[in-house]
Parts: sequence; C-alpha cells; structure tokens
Amino acid sequence: MNVLFLCTGNSCRSILAEATFNHLAPTDWSAMSAGSHPTGQVHPRSLTLLAREGISTDGYFSKSWDNLPHTPDVVVTVCASAAGEICPAYLGPVTRTHWGVEDPAHATGTDEEIDKAFDTAYRILRARIEAFLALPLSDLKNDSAHLKIELDRIGELLP
Repeated sequence: MNVLFLCTGNSCRSILAEATFNHLAPTDWSAMSAGSHPTGQVHPRSLTLLAREGISTDGYFSKSWDNLPHTPDVVVTVCASAAGEICPAYLGPVTRTHWGVEDPAHATGTDEEIDKAFDTAYRILRARIEAFLALPLSDLKNDSAHLKIELDRIGELLP
C-alpha cells in the first residue's frame, strides 16, 4: 500500500511524514511525499530533526506530484493549501484525508523557538502516523470507505 504525504512546498511537513512513516511502517506499506509547487530543497532543520530522532534522511528530496514513483492508494494532505488543490487526475480514485499541521518553515523568532516549531510539527505527525499504523491495516487495506473514516478521525482528534 502506497501513501502520499502532500503539501505545497514538499520541504518540511510532507518530508517529515514520509520519512517517519517509512521508519515505522510494516514492510508492505510505504510512503512518498510531494508538493504541488515544490521548493526544490528539503529544509535543513527537517533533516537535522529526523537524524536526531534516529530516522534515516537518505534519498529524501523535494519533488513534484507530477513525478511520483508509484500511484498512491492514500493521499494525506498536511497543509491547508494542498488540501484545497485539485490533485492531478492520474492519481485516480484514491482515499484522501487531511491532517493539517502548521508550517514550521514559516516560524520566526530565536533558533530555539524555530526548532520548537519543527519539533511540534514532527510530534503531531508522528502521533498521527502511529495511530494510523495501529489500525487493523490488513482489514482496512480492502475497505477504503472505513479507512477514510479512520484517517479523518485521526486528523481531527489528534493534536
């Protein structure tokens, strides 16, 4: 099962989600990330945070939703602007959900305050991903309506 984490720039939140999901997921589930208007680079604080958490940063880069290696089964938008965009038609009838997370790339203040914004985004995404992976995935794999209900619930209930 392929999960796409989608945001506009594909430099922070979607990268954090992709790497975290791949670190925690069972072998038959994998994540990718993309942006509708990718920045072309992964934010260095995202990479630093992932490394600090013991999550590999190898191979992660900012990319467009026009160049995905696989067609996703599930699309999770992590920013409001991506949630409102029409996904490319080639994605087809995928299960879609929105897990809005504030963009740490727009955080201002001291280095400590900016790092805290990145950490907050990561903690929210990780909690949601852990809840996703705690679902009865083998059952939900073939029940997209129930999977959507559960994914929407995770996005609404968890921080």
